[in-house]
Formats: sequence, C-alpha cells, structure tokens
Amino acid sequence: MIKKHLIPCTVILTLLVMAKVFAYKLPEEKTSRKEDNNTTIKKEAEEPAFTLAQLEFADENLPLGDARINGKMKKILASYAYQNLQTNRLHRKAAEWFPIIEPILAAYGIPNDFKYMPLVESGLQSGTSPKGASGYWQFMPGTARTYGLKVNGKIDERQNLRKSTIAACKYIRELYSIFDSWTLVAAAYNVGDVHMKRQINKQNQDNYFKMKLNRETGGYVYKLISMKEILENPARNGYKSQKALIAYTESQPTTIE
Repeated sequence: MIKKHLIPCTVILTLLVMAKVFAYKLPEEKTSRKEDNNTTIKKEAEEPAFTLAQLEFADENLPLGDARINGKMKKILASYAYQNLQTNRLHRKAAEWFPIIEPILAAYGIPNDFKYMPLVESGLQSGTSPKGASGYWQFMPGTARTYGLKVNGKIDERQNLRKSTIAACKYIRELYSIFDSWTLVAAAYNVGDVHMKRQINKQNQDNYFKMKLNRETGGYVYKLISMKEILENPARNGYKSQKALIAYTESQPTTIE
C-alpha cells in the first residue's frame, strides 16, 4: 500500500501566489508607432516654438501685443544672427570673461544677465570711444575714478576685467537704488542717470520699453537681450558650431576687496 503524503495548506497557498507572480505580464509601453519588425520607436519631445514672449532681461519681459516693440526686437535680434554678424568671436570672449564676471555679479546681488553688458559695450569693438570711454565696461575716466579705478598716464584699470567689473557693480547697484528696475538701470548705464531721470519725469513713464529715447539708448536693452539670445541659443541663430552658454559657470561666493 502506497502512503499518500498530504501537502499542507500553507504550501499550496504559497505556490498559488508564486504562480500568479510569475504569470503576471508587464504592461506594454505605449508607443507612438511601430515598425514592421515590431521595433518600438519612442516619439521625442518637441521643443516649443520660439516666440518673442520668451525673451527677457533680468526677469523683465517685453510687453506683449505691442507691434512697435515686437518689430524693434525682431530687427535688432536679426542683426545679431550669424548671417549678419559673421563672427564667432563673441562666444570665445564670453567663454573667457564669464567665469570672472559671474561670481562678482552674484556677490553684489546683481542679475546674471548683466554679464552680457561688456559684450555689447566692448565685445564687438575694442579701444577708446571718441568720447573717452574705454575698457570692458566702457567707463569714462571720471566715472571710473569715482568707483575706485586708477586711470592716469601710467595705469588704466578700466582694462582690468576683474577690477572694472567690481567698479561696474558698484555703479549698477547705485543706479538700481534710484530706478528700481533693471532695464532702466541698463539704459541709465548707457545714457547717464541724470538724463534718464529727466526723461522719466518728462514722459511720465517708467517702463523702458514704452519710453521714447535716443536711438542708442532706446535700442540698448534690445541689444542685451539679443546678445543673451545668441549665446544661450546659438543654433537657432545660425551659430552652428557653438555650444549654448546658458550657465557657463556656477556662480560661487567670491571675496570682493
């Protein structure tokens, strides 16, 4: 007589659970389409279409729906495209200058977008202007001395990137205490705080984009925005061989003397 072995109920339950686990079929990944050989092809996320609404300077955006402002922005941005500018020099200068400029801006609490100012001021041309402005930040001799730079027959610290950036930050901070707007600060840097205050009072308007200013100052912030755009998005502006410089370096705390 063959003795039958009874299997405990707990073992049976365990086997049933394991059977369910191994029989479980992972859900198939949803795909956009399948090839004949059943190879799954995932649809790549498309970048959003470029619009002027994406452009800004120091978190201050272009006013939407203004045809005059949009037309001006398009015109100046187009002038910075590679087919018109025909230079990669700006990207090389940015790669050299930004690691020095960015930490100093951060130490003074100034938006990182001001790093584009030296490229607009002196990146496309070097030397001294007919009015006497010189250096990376294009300081006039008197203004340079006011903010701690030595300018005499033997030395000109306007040509020292670190020292002139510190001086520029002191000036920019002072301008912000007056205008409380980074776009107005940039414009005042270009034309002078006295002239800028006069225009604000005369026009009863403190939105840079809506003000009527001289040609150079009226296009100055648009140039900064355009410089930012071609460096952050070089490919869509014709600079095919350049890498984007969205955050060239992480701003680290720096000691300001």
